[in-house]
Amino acid sequence: MSARGLFVTGTDTGVGKTRVAVALIHALRAQGLRVAAMKPVAAGHAPGELNEDVAALMLATNAAVDLRDVNPYAFAAPVAPHIGAQLAGVRIELDVIAAAYLRLAATADVVVVEGAGGWRVPLNERDDMADLAQRLGLPVVLVVGLRLGCLNHALLTAESIAHRQLPWAGWVGNHVDPAMACQAENVAALHARLPGPCLGVQPHLDPEIFAADAPKWLTLP
Repeated sequence: MSARGLFVTGTDTGVGKTRVAVALIHALRAQGLRVAAMKPVAAGHAPGELNEDVAALMLATNAAVDLRDVNPYAFAAPVAPHIGAQLAGVRIELDVIAAAYLRLAATADVVVVEGAGGWRVPLNERDDMADLAQRLGLPVVLVVGLRLGCLNHALLTAESIAHRQLPWAGWVGNHVDPAMACQAENVAALHARLPGPCLGVQPHLDPEIFAADAPKWLTLP
């Protein structure tokens, strides 16, 4: 697929992918672009309510789109996507997601796609999130949750992205653990070992806060 966009993935769940995706959307909008967002699979929401990640993404965008394209698969249980699908009696299909992505791309200049969980989280009995990224063919933004163990997680994820020969847009460090020891040294190790570029390192923020404007720590790829 050749439409312009970004695929935001993370070293794990809960590392700030949505916050980074929202910041990217606002930064792209500041350039005068029409930006659509996509959360192909979302898990965890109360009955009758929208998943909070999907809601934050849609609030940030400025393209007129259909919610069913933004979030083709939504599961109430906060579990891995393939398990949520099994509980709901459905199967996550890459063809369905790819078709929804193309409809979004037709209405916007850029589509920011946020994955679920980490890079290799399963979607069905055969495919995982990395397979979806490969299907869409978008440059990948890796969000690294800065906490103990992040170096190993980040380097393994980057290695897998390179193995699939996917375009690399860059990485963002997100301070999810304010008590993490040797924060600067860990960030320096990521600078030295990840392919780059570093798009920014986000300070620790309250989990309820999303980027309303492109913050100073973010540099567009």
